[in-house]
Amino acid sequence: MTRSKQPNLSAREMLAVKTVADYGSFNAAAITLNISQPVLTRTIQRVEAQLGITLFDRNTRSVEITEAGKEFVALSERVLNDMQIYMQAIEQRSDQKRGQVVISSVMSVACTVLPKIIARYKQSHPGVDLYIYEGVHGNVIENVRSSVADFGLTYLDDISPMFEEKPLSTEAFHVVLSKGHPLQKRKQVAWEALKNEQLISLPADSRTRRLIDATATTSGFQLRHNITVTQFTSMMQFVADGVGIAIVPEGSLAGALNIGLATRPLVQPKVSRVLGLVTLKERSHSIFAQEMMRQIEMDWKVLRE
Repeated sequence: MTRSKQPNLSAREMLAVKTVADYGSFNAAAITLNISQPVLTRTIQRVEAQLGITLFDRNTRSVEITEAGKEFVALSERVLNDMQIYMQAIEQRSDQKRGQVVISSVMSVACTVLPKIIARYKQSHPGVDLYIYEGVHGNVIENVRSSVADFGLTYLDDISPMFEEKPLSTEAFHVVLSKGHPLQKRKQVAWEALKNEQLISLPADSRTRRLIDATATTSGFQLRHNITVTQFTSMMQFVADGVGIAIVPEGSLAGALNIGLATRPLVQPKVSRVLGLVTLKERSHSIFAQEMMRQIEMDWKVLRE
């Protein structure tokens, strides 16, 4: 039996492909890589010959990445990121105090409990640089999948088998009201009581919004989304100004209470989601990322209470 020839690609070649994909231009990529455009063109052609596929469709006016090219770029990002982690590990042997951790988090965590945990972590790891990417669930999952982030903090419903997940807490949904709103008189609020209310909401493609809409539909009505925002802080300010009400997961309540808003648990039905850590299976992590995840697990319950 003969073995198929394995492509022999360097990190420099993978970076060249990724840079062309990022910029959509050979000229811009060549400038970024500090090489001439003919050298870059030959590099891409050599990679395509090694792989036996076309990475880019190009003409005199534009460069379009192919589907095969997209798959190769995703793989290259993971390989380059793992190489960076490996190089960091080597550096850590000579300097155990410096490093980097990249976290991708849903907004309800990034703007509440995460800063407190990071403050504790930095006390014992002052030389570690932390990068926080905050967004909706889909952004978090994609950042972890592509190895842009070391790990994610997000909701654990419908997680792909390619990920490892570790539950941290369960969050129920609450309604946020301006002071003096009629619903404030109730200890709990049924979903049906919201059918005539104007809502300040997250984008329609967010997991939180889809779950909220699905719950309302199951209850026999459609919610009236008056204003759409992308940040919980903006949402709370609109509620404070009396523009409408908001439905948020429990972890976001601190932001509402801090500016004097009223909150009530939503019932009939009571809806909740599990929050947790998400990592890519079989991916190695730097000692700093491992210690950050341990810090989150240790501090989570105390800080969420």
